[in-house]
Amino acid sequence: MPRPRAALLGALLWAAAMGASALVNLFLDNWVTPGKIRSVSLLFAAGGALAFPVGLFAARLVSLGRGSEVAFAAALVCLAAATIGLTAGLYALQYRSYYAEWHAPAFTLTWGFQLAFTMAVASYQFVVLGIRLYFPLGFVALFAAGLWFARHQR
Repeated sequence: MPRPRAALLGALLWAAAMGASALVNLFLDNWVTPGKIRSVSLLFAAGGALAFPVGLFAARLVSLGRGSEVAFAAALVCLAAATIGLTAGLYALQYRSYYAEWHAPAFTLTWGFQLAFTMAVASYQFVVLGIRLYFPLGFVALFAAGLWFARHQR
């Protein structure tokens, strides 16, 4: 298990990096709605904050007893997967809350299908449109986190 201090400090730094990555990309794309920029940046920051402890735990589990090269690769894969997955999940929940008004009553068969397909479509939409907001700053932060993890794993 990662130490609580490392997980908390890392989550804060990772959230700041992921939020900043989205913020810079949205400013460079000339978005003209500050409220939407703030919402998207906060979504990416929240996803990063939730993802860091999960990714750190998974990377430590995968690289247990192995060399620093494996630790570096595990950190890259686990942090990227956790960050993209949890941010996409948060996006899907927000997407679902918007469309809930037009869905069937809760816990019916139709509602179950609507929930599943709405979440699947939202996740797909995030993968297609949202991942670009991680480049290039998010990738640089991922590389730096991988180096930090590989160095401190021993």
